[in-house]
Amino acid sequence: MSSAFIALQHILPQHALSRLAGRLAASRAPWLKDRLIRRFVAAYGVDMTEAARSIGQFASFNDFFTRELKPGARPLADSGAFILSPADGAVSQSGPIAGGRIIQAKGRDYSVAEILGSDDADAARFEGGRFMTIYLSPKDYHRVHMPAAGTLTDTTYIPGDLYSVNVATAGGVDRLFARNERLACRFDGPDGHFASIMVGAMIVAGIDTVWPNRFRTHAAAPVCEDFTNAQHVFAAGDEMGRFYLGSTVVLLFEPGRIEWLDGFKPGDTLRMGQAIARRIG
Repeated sequence: MSSAFIALQHILPQHALSRLAGRLAASRAPWLKDRLIRRFVAAYGVDMTEAARSIGQFASFNDFFTRELKPGARPLADSGAFILSPADGAVSQSGPIAGGRIIQAKGRDYSVAEILGSDDADAARFEGGRFMTIYLSPKDYHRVHMPAAGTLTDTTYIPGDLYSVNVATAGGVDRLFARNERLACRFDGPDGHFASIMVGAMIVAGIDTVWPNRFRTHAAAPVCEDFTNAQHVFAAGDEMGRFYLGSTVVLLFEPGRIEWLDGFKPGDTLRMGQAIARRIG
């Protein structure tokens, strides 16, 4: 079944499907958006008790999908001691960055330079550091938050494919996260230089940030933006962006800064704000 699913993705018009999904998700017609929301909630078991608004209060499906939560729904761990999960989701992989490569799944990896949209010399600053890949399922809260305090230095939007990023596809498509559309956001902070990379996926109709940006989702060319003089400063746990339908976050930290907490393995569930690593730098 997974092989057939992967084969189908190779031939589907990925961007056309995502643009169509985007138009439907942006519709404000009550008869359409409320029906879409109710069916989605039922199909995926979305917990609406923690949402700040009820179904009829959302302006569109996109508004529902990027819903805010009630105050206190995601308590933050002690950011003085720990790195925080940037999103609700599940651990896909985590571990050391070695030889300029990141593990995607058993027998598959990709390069740090590829996913950052940078050259090898720039990517080398993460050599010996740590990575974690977090998969956001359809039912999850889809706002992305800061894993640690930091000041935004730059972003790189990299156009690409829109394969699904679920476990089956991660195990069956080479360099999945380095070939899908993505936005690499980089920060400087007390934990050194780190990156939070928002990776698009099948039917993802948009990636956005809380700061003004110049990139356009599904664009044809890369967009690099320098924010060194903009002073976008964030505390651990602050919102930094959001997905309009599905996806993945990849975290990269320099060597000697953090250690993932013991016991995390692929498939483990995460909640935004929980401790995922201890600070050592």
